[in-house]
Amino acid sequence: MGQAKSKGHYEQDVGMTNFFIEFRLHGYAKDYAKELIYDVAKKFGVKGVTKRRAVPHIALYGHSETDNMKRVVSEVEKIGRKYTLVPFKIKGFDYFNKEHKVIYLDINPSPELKELRWELAQRLSKISTPLPKDMHRKFQFHATVAFKDIDRQFGKIWSYIKAKEEPNINQHLLRITILGANRKILYEYDLVLKKLLTRGQALSKYWWNKTITKFRELQGLPQEKRQSAFVRFIRFIKNLFTA
Repeated sequence: MGQAKSKGHYEQDVGMTNFFIEFRLHGYAKDYAKELIYDVAKKFGVKGVTKRRAVPHIALYGHSETDNMKRVVSEVEKIGRKYTLVPFKIKGFDYFNKEHKVIYLDINPSPELKELRWELAQRLSKISTPLPKDMHRKFQFHATVAFKDIDRQFGKIWSYIKAKEEPNINQHLLRITILGANRKILYEYDLVLKKLLTRGQALSKYWWNKTITKFRELQGLPQEKRQSAFVRFIRFIKNLFTA
């Protein structure tokens, strides 16, 4: 289900060699991470994460290069079909003490997330140029908060972050995102819908609502009530006069 069969489905892949596989945080986890990223950027004048639009995410594979992007997409889809509910937890802060420091939200992965990431690495490494970190079973799952231009202020930034209440956020990986040049989404594989999404579908609120609806159904949760456009408009007008 969701497998692309039409010849035109991969038309964006012509000439594509660079790619990156990630999971993008959603819901409260996304809001929490973005607020922290911009808080640190503003307070310390660093722009490593915010130079472009900040997109809180967890790296799953790459950056890498391939001469067969069609095969990359196919492998992601095959692996995605095997997993549905993939939980993990955002638990505290940590940092990489490398040549250039990286401060991040620490991710406590479930066995499902570990296996999914390892399967991606094993399959994709055969058709691309893997990074050394991708080729080990032991993998540090993380969501970057600040990097690149933080070295001179690392001590102050780390002390500031450590003084905050540590996050303890439950989250599920819902989609595997395939990025191409300029970190643009090429495709997403939706684990709960079991569907490969084009870039347009991946950015669509319609398809995201379908994802969340199915996710809640799989968890046995009641569906969220959605307000009509008219009700939202009335509330907006009322807020204008009561603000």
